[in-house]
Amino acid sequence: MDIFDEKRAELEKHEFMMGVERGRLAVALDLLTDSLIMVGQHGVYCASSRNPSKPALDLQAVLSGMEGAKALIQSVMEELRKDREQGLGNRDQ
Repeated sequence: MDIFDEKRAELEKHEFMMGVERGRLAVALDLLTDSLIMVGQHGVYCASSRNPSKPALDLQAVLSGMEGAKALIQSVMEELRKDREQGLGNRDQ
């Protein structure tokens, strides 16, 4: 089963509210957030031997990559929002 089948209801809801592009990005952001939570919980049990207050180095790398992807998605959503608002503003003139 692919992600479009697995998350059909969420995709339809978000695409209806936000448009196709932003709706799909919103669902991707939700998936990343859920994954970050799971990896973070796993990090509690896989502590670094050098610094027990931090997760193992491999988990730190995964978390960093996922947080970076999340920031990129958020920035794209913000740019799409700005573009949409500018487009609506031009119609009023």
